[in-house]
Amino acid sequence: MSFNYIVTEHENYAHIKLEGELIEKSQSTSLLVAIEQLLSKNIFNVIIDMEHLKYMNSSGLNTLIQILTKTRTKGGEAVLCSLSKKIEELIVVTKLHSLFKITPNVDDAIKIIEV
Repeated sequence: MSFNYIVTEHENYAHIKLEGELIEKSQSTSLLVAIEQLLSKNIFNVIIDMEHLKYMNSSGLNTLIQILTKTRTKGGEAVLCSLSKKIEELIVVTKLHSLFKITPNVDDAIKIIEV
């Protein structure tokens, strides 16, 4: 299965929908470029919508950490939302739930961003 993402820009945040499987470093290259482009536009907050992400491994986790680092360095935040049970378990096992803000849906993620 492939990996794809859709970026929707809003006034003070970007909504990024992940789809498919994020299992290779090369799959995330264009996503990280998109993050850099958002930051250059002074969009420092991102909502990473994982509702349609079927699977991820350590490469995917590394991508999420890179996004979090880039946004927080600029004073922003990366919020994860709509995680599947399998991906939520992976986030908990790797203890990344202590680093990321995680919400059950996009609306709750927007509330965190807009505080």
